[in-house]
Amino acid sequence: MVSLRQEIAQQPPFSSLEEEAFLNLLRTSDSLQRALHRRTRDWGITSTQYNVLRILRGAQPDGLTCAAIGDRMITAEPDITRLLRRLKGLKLIRQRRDRNDRRAVWTQISEAGLELLKAMDPVIPQVPRRLLGHMSSAELAEFIRLLETARKSSGNGQAPVECDCEGKPIEPSDAPPEPNW
Repeated sequence: MVSLRQEIAQQPPFSSLEEEAFLNLLRTSDSLQRALHRRTRDWGITSTQYNVLRILRGAQPDGLTCAAIGDRMITAEPDITRLLRRLKGLKLIRQRRDRNDRRAVWTQISEAGLELLKAMDPVIPQVPRRLLGHMSSAELAEFIRLLETARKSSGNGQAPVECDCEGKPIEPSDAPPEPNW
């Protein structure tokens, strides 16, 4: 097995075990995410778009607001409005304004979105089995426990999502100032 230091050609040792574990976690997450993305792109969507479609399929028939979709996503998406706009352009979702609160926009999966997921269903669930199937049930249970334990100290890792429900572009005068780093 190749160590992370070998993979990234790092000569000096890591500054701590925590740093080595953290960087291993990031490297592993990226590797697994890329493998999933390679599978979803066969259908012309990203793994993030796939995640949104699955969330919306589970929220049928009512659908969800933009913020509710963001709360349920596996990885935080900084611009859910744009993501939803792309899915709408692909005719995989439909949106409607709330009758009681015109500011709220409800998003539902379309029939085309359901058909796409139906085509993907036999293939995509196999990805985690292919990527993690070499681990025993006991190892997977311990892995899950350790990941959940590690996540506890990250605070609010999934901060609330802000949505531009109308999809209006941000004008330069309205844009937040550049960070002064």
